[in-house]
Amino acid sequence: MAVTRVWIEEGCISCGLSEGNCPEIFEVKAKGAIVKEGIKYSGLDEKIKDAANACPVQVIM
Repeated sequence: MAVTRVWIEEGCISCGLSEGNCPEIFEVKAKGAIVKEGIKYSGLDEKIKDAANACPVQVIM
């Protein structure tokens, strides 16, 4: 199934795994990771899913 929406719930610990797995979509800030705006998810489905699965606090939706 194609990824059509990505967000990060409260509780991100800024570990860097999201950005490490998919820097096209995620950026880690001091207070948690963010989802970059205006990015097309096309072709990044597996990388986004890998980032979500690797998240130690399971806040990537």
